[in-house]
Amino acid sequence: MQSEEHWDLIIKPKNKWYDLDLAALWRYRDLLLLLVRRDFVSVYKQTILGPLWFLIQPVLTALTFTFIFGSVAKISTDDNPPILFYMAGITLWSYFSDCLTKTSNTFIANAGVFGKVYFPRLIIPLSVLVSNLIKLGIQFLIFIGIWMYFFTSHHQVMPHWELMWVVPILVVMMAGLGFGFGILISSLTTKYRDLTFLVGFGVQLLMYASSVVIPLSSMSDKVKFWMLLNPITSIIENFKYIFLGSGFHDAIWMLYSFGFMSLLIIVSVIIFNKVEKSFMDTV
Repeated sequence: MQSEEHWDLIIKPKNKWYDLDLAALWRYRDLLLLLVRRDFVSVYKQTILGPLWFLIQPVLTALTFTFIFGSVAKISTDDNPPILFYMAGITLWSYFSDCLTKTSNTFIANAGVFGKVYFPRLIIPLSVLVSNLIKLGIQFLIFIGIWMYFFTSHHQVMPHWELMWVVPILVVMMAGLGFGFGILISSLTTKYRDLTFLVGFGVQLLMYASSVVIPLSSMSDKVKFWMLLNPITSIIENFKYIFLGSGFHDAIWMLYSFGFMSLLIIVSVIIFNKVEKSFMDTV
């Protein structure tokens, strides 16, 4: 009599849109850590300056903004030192933009791997979020160093210490928005390749519509309302409000941003889960 076969893992087709199997992400956590290490090492291993680019990029960007928007265009910085004001915006914005751009090509960039071996596809974009946290941590330390200098020498910088606990929530919200938009675009680009050309351009436009450069205080009420409809605006403004003492702080708009992020993630993960079943036929 033939004995019954026992398998360690049985892979079955997913037939329901809500069958996400998020528990598989935890089972493959070792793969997640390996991908995080790969992302960090592969990008800077063959560069001369290596991880120093984490320091150079935000500082050069802040200096450029200080010269162009501060010295030339004379755009308000809410009476804050220009380089500190722009660093406050760039710190969180860079994390969001990196997460979005690197997750937006998940299917196309990893088609070869996806076609050969099984693992939860969401592991790839999640590894991007985690690996970019390392970069965010380094850039946040740079911001804190500049902030400490001006805090001890300029009376204009008046942080709201009682709201410091909100900062990790702001980071999570930025990660969620970058993740949601990224995997949504990645899912759509399997059929509409034109979106790959619009991502870089669209991210740049979104930055100028997120109060990274121009504070809400310098805008009319009508423009301010439209700017706040962008969920990133409230996050960046609250970050500035916490550390600089100036900026827009409103719990209602923060809840709006959080709700937008939550809905975006749910919709994007469902679409991502649906597309992953057949994307090999279109990529």
